[in-house]
Amino acid sequence: MVTIGLLLDLAIVAAALVSTALWLKATRRRVRRVSRDEVLDAADMNRLITAMNRNQILNARAALATAAATLLAGARVFLDVL
Repeated sequence: MVTIGLLLDLAIVAAALVSTALWLKATRRRVRRVSRDEVLDAADMNRLITAMNRNQILNARAALATAAATLLAGARVFLDVL
């Protein structure tokens, strides 16, 4: 039981670190602001949409890692109750 608890603790920390790294990576990328006088062409729209899609993918992965950490923490608490 002690080794399972230790493994769960390590897995919780690892999942939380992965989640943190993904969210930091998602927030570091900034989308260039567009001035109201600027004319947007297809390349500008493609760049903006690609940046938003990348951030959405990174945020989804970070949310999944957070969910994994939460499930592992719940399993750890359940193990302690037993």
